[in-house]
Amino acid sequence: MKVKRTNNIPEYSIISKDFIGFQYCDSFRTVIQTNNSLDRITTDLFQTPKWADFLMTIRNAVVRLAGLTAGGNKKNTYVSDYYPIGSRAVYFTVIDRNENEILMAENDKHLNFRVSVMVNRQDDHLTIHLTTLVKYNNFLGWLYFFPVKPFHRLIIISLFK
Repeated sequence: MKVKRTNNIPEYSIISKDFIGFQYCDSFRTVIQTNNSLDRITTDLFQTPKWADFLMTIRNAVVRLAGLTAGGNKKNTYVSDYYPIGSRAVYFTVIDRNENEILMAENDKHLNFRVSVMVNRQDDHLTIHLTTLVKYNNFLGWLYFFPVKPFHRLIIISLFK
């Protein structure tokens, strides 16, 4: 499966409403053939590989020491056939959605994070967009995300496999 990275938010994405003030943005996309629902695709996308789970365990231990919220952890996942606004979609809280996109978020005193799973159906194939926005609320937010950024990109690419 070919994954393409862009720094542009997909056209018509609801995540663009939150774009103002964010210092980091990436978006990855791929094309697949599937009849799965947006919610099923979201669930499948966030099935992280073991090496990523290991990195998340290390990250969670380190961020707790710095007073940050330790997020994404397989012990705290929420899987459903439908993720309404306010529910947890795998790791993150759904803050908005429509028939083509689920927008999830986590906010911390140091940084705010948004991730969007958006699909475009065309005939016999589906384009999946996975977009991330990060806003640093202070220097600790930037300091946290700086070493995470390269691993974030590797993990995102691995989610499409």
